[in-house]
Amino acid sequence: MKVVDLDRDAIKAGLADQSMLVIDVREPHEFEQGHIPGAITHPLSTFDPGTLAALIAEDARTPVFSCMSGVRSVQALAAAQNAGLPIEAHYRGGFKDWAGSGEPVEV
Repeated sequence: MKVVDLDRDAIKAGLADQSMLVIDVREPHEFEQGHIPGAITHPLSTFDPGTLAALIAEDARTPVFSCMSGVRSVQALAAAQNAGLPIEAHYRGGFKDWAGSGEPVEV
């Protein structure tokens, strides 16, 4: 399995230049309580490779998984790669790092 760890600065840069699609794999209630601005939700508990593949095919940005702290995002990487999807990057610090550093949060 290939894992590319991205930090907050990389996420900020990717969002700023619109080259990155942040896919939040936390549960819906977690996402609703706050998420990285522009992130989309695709919970790990209902992970669907087909839906994810279609989403990625429609969006030219680089997909990056994010969760609360970087654990579920690595699990999502494994699931995606096992399904043949070309996703290798995740936000190592996750939402905990993002919000804890005072970055803007969308609700």
